[in-house]
Amino acid sequence: MTKPAHISGPEWQARVDLAACYRLVARLGLDDMIYNHISMRVPGRPGEFLLNPYGLLFEEITASSLVRIDLQGRKLEDTPYEVNAAAFVIHGAIHESRHDALCVLHTHSDASLAVSAQPEGLLPLSQFAMRFYQRQAFHGYEGVAIDLDEQTRLVRDFGQHPVMLLRNHGLLTVGRTVGEAFMLLYYFERAARIQLQMQAAVAGGAGPIVVPPHPVCEHAARQFWEQHGDILIAGEREWPGLMRKLRRDTPPGTPAHDD
Repeated sequence: MTKPAHISGPEWQARVDLAACYRLVARLGLDDMIYNHISMRVPGRPGEFLLNPYGLLFEEITASSLVRIDLQGRKLEDTPYEVNAAAFVIHGAIHESRHDALCVLHTHSDASLAVSAQPEGLLPLSQFAMRFYQRQAFHGYEGVAIDLDEQTRLVRDFGQHPVMLLRNHGLLTVGRTVGEAFMLLYYFERAARIQLQMQAAVAGGAGPIVVPPHPVCEHAARQFWEQHGDILIAGEREWPGLMRKLRRDTPPGTPAHDD
């Protein structure tokens, strides 16, 4: 689809990236039908964000169908689509408090949710998990996130961590780019699945799990977050390839091919 005249070039690129993120989450099987949300700041429009149209599956979302809203979840443009304003109890609080949160991604994926109910959350049992060693936040379950007074506690608990486990609920990741938020979800989910598999093996009699010592885990985490060697910010290398794959796998003529 050609960029609409009323949308700036930077906003259109943001819309294309965000729509791609929704479809990639769906392809990984980490979506929850029409629920969950991925939000993104609108370039050049402080206090404005893009969010999914309420009622569309993640795999159906396109750049043109995304809805522009404010921090209260109110629509700022004419659109036939509705938004789930309750979603911005979580997303609005994080966007407003974290200036590094260009993109906020929230899922109810099975493995992350299962790990969220474990006292220590994600354990340093794999290289995927080392990225999050002592860099995961926790927020206790308070019911469906529709109460505005929960925002203060969400912000307090998240602090400056890159991911937060919502106990018995799901996972939040934030990114300086869409690609970073997506890849943090991907790596966390891989690590959570591996953890659950290891724990199931132990329960089945496989014996104890080997856990690297604290200095090694911290060193590995610093390698990721301080970009040692040729390590880059999560998503910087992966995102262009993921976009190419989406375009290859989407038949020409379908709404999502160029949108």
